[in-house]
Amino acid sequence: MESEIIRQAKAKALETGLPYAGDVTPKQAWQLVQDGDAVIVDVRTPEEYRLIGHVPDSQLVPWQCGTPAVLNPLFVPEIARRFPKDNVLLLLCRGARRSVKAAIALKEAGFTSAMNILEGFEGKADASGQRGHINGWIYHQLPWIR
Repeated sequence: MESEIIRQAKAKALETGLPYAGDVTPKQAWQLVQDGDAVIVDVRTPEEYRLIGHVPDSQLVPWQCGTPAVLNPLFVPEIARRFPKDNVLLLLCRGARRSVKAAIALKEAGFTSAMNILEGFEGKADASGQRGHINGWIYHQLPWIR
């Protein structure tokens, strides 16, 4: 049975015409994980995941790879290997750009509940170029590991 958070996110996505299952805030994402209703899939690079930090128990599946960064051709197959298509997958990246692209790709591949975590892990950069001071997972002081 879907949680109220997921139902509302999906309804808003339909209403606004999002090309993926919907968006949740960082706090909603953490609540869904704590309730056992979802898994966080971190789509950043392994370097970002390891050096900047990550959410406890999140699953790393990079959206991009290499230098310069190119689309990871194994992204969708790896997700499909790890998760059933009806699992609630909450996608997280630095600032919620790659995670939107990943959510769209997963919807196109038949995943019914691939959602974007708004604001991302680090959030928007402030006037001095620093992240984590305006919004994002870190800003909201949600659990993370460095």
